[in-house]
Amino acid sequence: MSEDHTHVQEFFGARAADWDRKFPEDGPAFAAAVREFGLRPGDRVLDAGCGTGRALGALRAAVGPEGTVLGVDLTPQMLAAARRAGRAAEGALLLADVARLPLRDEALDAVFASGLVAHLPDPAANLRELSRVVRPGGRLALFHPIGRAALAARQGRELTPQDLRAEHNLGPILSAAGWDMTSYADEDHRFLALALRRP
Repeated sequence: MSEDHTHVQEFFGARAADWDRKFPEDGPAFAAAVREFGLRPGDRVLDAGCGTGRALGALRAAVGPEGTVLGVDLTPQMLAAARRAGRAAEGALLLADVARLPLRDEALDAVFASGLVAHLPDPAANLRELSRVVRPGGRLALFHPIGRAALAARQGRELTPQDLRAEHNLGPILSAAGWDMTSYADEDHRFLALALRRP
């Protein structure tokens, strides 16, 4: 396992048990982002870097009982917290690396990723892996329950032009990975970039 992955597992593993209690107000933001995502009944959707599974209920509601919901995370403690919260009932939980997903090409209609981009060791390659498992015309949502400036303030750091999630950085990286960004919102109460998988 790479040093990047070890760091991510240690960081989130240590915080998994208290994660939902620390951010109790995020639920409506997840539900609103999933509504805007435009999933349809029967869709097959992956929650990439699902953490404690806070998006799984909204994703299940969007795709209905005939749809498929998968939650993938690298951190066993996060998946254990998701199970304790009863979220395994909303979708299948899988311990896996989003950089090497155990899924066939074009298996999915959509990928929802909350707070994932900042933790990717190789964003261009990792976003390309997400495009591999999504059918042409399929959807990607990169979400965070607060915007870039609010998150930087929460973390006590400056927001810089080099921030990967800045529109002028994210658009070209997505494009190189096979995605066309269709909308971009970076507001205090949410970050949401939507993209379509190119044919």
